[in-house]
Amino acid sequence: MEKRLKIALFLAIAINFFFTLHLTPLFNLDEGAFSEATREMLKNHDFITTYLNGALRFDKPILIYWLQALSVTIFGLNEFALRLPSALAATFWAFGIYWFAKKIFDEKTGVLSAFFMVTALQIGLIAKAAIADALLNMFIAFSMFSLYLYIQNQNKKYLYFTFAFIGFGFLTKGPVAVLIPLATFFIYSLIKKDFKFFLKTTFDLKGIVLFLIIALPWYIAEYMAQGDKFIKGFFLKHNIDRFETSLEKHKGSLFYYIPVILIGMLPWTSLLLKYLTKLKNYLKEQNDFFLFGSIWFFFVFIFFSLSGTKLPHYVIYGYTPVFIFMGVAFKELKSEFLYSLPLILFVLALLILPSFALNLTKNKEAVIAIKTIMPLFNIWYYISLGAVLILSLLKLGKENKTIILGFSMVFILNYVGWIYAHARAIPVKQAAIFAKKHNIKNVYLETNLPSFSVYFDKITPRKKAKKGEVALIKSKNTKGYKVLFKKGLVALGVKE
Repeated sequence: MEKRLKIALFLAIAINFFFTLHLTPLFNLDEGAFSEATREMLKNHDFITTYLNGALRFDKPILIYWLQALSVTIFGLNEFALRLPSALAATFWAFGIYWFAKKIFDEKTGVLSAFFMVTALQIGLIAKAAIADALLNMFIAFSMFSLYLYIQNQNKKYLYFTFAFIGFGFLTKGPVAVLIPLATFFIYSLIKKDFKFFLKTTFDLKGIVLFLIIALPWYIAEYMAQGDKFIKGFFLKHNIDRFETSLEKHKGSLFYYIPVILIGMLPWTSLLLKYLTKLKNYLKEQNDFFLFGSIWFFFVFIFFSLSGTKLPHYVIYGYTPVFIFMGVAFKELKSEFLYSLPLILFVLALLILPSFALNLTKNKEAVIAIKTIMPLFNIWYYISLGAVLILSLLKLGKENKTIILGFSMVFILNYVGWIYAHARAIPVKQAAIFAKKHNIKNVYLETNLPSFSVYFDKITPRKKAKKGEVALIKSKNTKGYKVLFKKGLVALGVKE
């Protein structure tokens, strides 16, 4: 059975992470912003400072842009190349989970843990997105695995791996790559009453030097290039302010991440709940990773619940140990129906939603989006999801059901994602192709959709168009424009 699970794992990685990289155009805002910044990096031959439509961009450090630039240089400017670094990072992350879970538990737990990670809803989203999160999660996972192994056996190589992975994480997304391992280790050491070991490990001179060798050069180069603008833009605005206040209207209640986790872990939500209900028993086990990994998960969950800025992918930083605990909890599963129930409910919601979607909102933009994609909720949509529902209800044995649930989620994610892309992502790409085909020299963004610049292969500044100028606008806001192109949520128009 383990052989079949391994084959399923490799197929899931191939399909979910690689074969579907080009399935949809770039989504906005994040994919478009990262990709356009990479395009401008290559255009400007400036590999230190990133720009977005000609304006300084201090949102993230440099590593993901370097990797995307390398991929684009090899494969050309397209979705496959821009998303490939994330897919590779997610693949290494999955194999890292397999290796670590096998090492501290057993082979089957390792395979299951990796399979749960590869086929989980939220992981499928970030694993093929042209953003920094798959890369960051890989480095966080590797640093935490190395740290735990060092705590257990005091082998210095694991300590230096820890510092190195934290350094690369710091080069990927900044302080959060340091915060999570440091806070987890601090709390763990307090519980274990070994604070002296925490201090000795944290302030290891060789480790600190290794971290600085990896992370510091770019930060110095960027500060030399941009001075205080970099400090204010990156460290103050996009790190401290992001925690203290709600940036770009990304806010939510203290309970924001509860539904995010329950949905994001699909189709494995039953295993998540099994872990949470058995947590007290797990913490009594001799395997200390139950304590270490639980601190890791709950610290991330609590910290970002308290943060002023909330985005769904932040909580993923704590998912890795949960996938491993799911692999352990799998052995205690008894009811196949309860195991399948979260996916069954999700599929039922997807089957019912098209009939009621227009009644659920009065938002003009949402209504346009729903009307645009409504023709795609056709007979094949209902047949395919109906087949998934039937398979989820069949009694097949736990291992077979696991494979069915995993690939069902992969199919749903990519199929529904393709449908959703018709509302905005595909029209934005088509608008850019239209502008290039008709030799439109300049376009201005009156709606923040930077993927247009990628496909237009030219900077499109964010500003109001003057009379006679062409702008990318929302399709609901065409008054005062001579419309050249209109589809879904976007339009190209000449200001009258």
